[in-house]
Amino acid sequence: MTIGYLAVLLAGAAAGGFINGLAGFGTALLALGFWLQIMAPERAVAIVVVMSVLSGLQGLWIVREAIADNPARLMRFLVPALPGVFLGVGLLARLDATVLKIVVGVFCLVYGGFFIARRSLPVFSRTTPVGDSVIGFAGGVLGGAASLSGVLPTMWCALRPWPKAEQRAVLQPFNVAVLGLTVIVLAWNGLYDRTTLIHIAIALPITLLAAQAGIAVFQRLTDSAFRRLLIVLLFVSGAVILARELF
Repeated sequence: MTIGYLAVLLAGAAAGGFINGLAGFGTALLALGFWLQIMAPERAVAIVVVMSVLSGLQGLWIVREAIADNPARLMRFLVPALPGVFLGVGLLARLDATVLKIVVGVFCLVYGGFFIARRSLPVFSRTTPVGDSVIGFAGGVLGGAASLSGVLPTMWCALRPWPKAEQRAVLQPFNVAVLGLTVIVLAWNGLYDRTTLIHIAIALPITLLAAQAGIAVFQRLTDSAFRRLLIVLLFVSGAVILARELF
């Protein structure tokens, strides 16, 4: 492992941990932008799902009361997501690094554009159990394939008149559960070899420290400042990734 390789590994760990602490999702969006430059997709995803779960566990504590207030809402997303994980893991074996990097970059830009356009989009105050279940299933597939379980649920939840704590009370446990199952399936498939475990041991402390920094920022931001920071992070990340691959 060269110094340059180690620097990219740690930069991805720090970026992924910070956004997970800040937003309760997005570890893969930022970390994979770094790690797919230096390793195969299966190894990168195997590492990032562990980072996502362990950093996400820290964030659960700060929204524990909001989770307890409405567990049925969380279950509408989570239960359909679990079978989707198995489909997503099957897709992972068929993805090459370039395709996955472009997918990650596009999702970053779509995320950022979504939050910019959010004010002009409709807001749903009624419950939508069928829509929640469909989005949950799709999130499970994306979680198993690329650790991107939070992409669609985040955009879906943003169309609700929920404050940031209530949104996070769905997104954080959803991601932890979906990606926790993904870790189990990937381990069963033999992806956690000695080299991957060494990568995790190196990256994990940086991820956890960066997640704490993200949580501290989250607790100090207003809802509007929170959205603006997400837009900047996601747009910059997506633009950099796509610029590397397409130009």
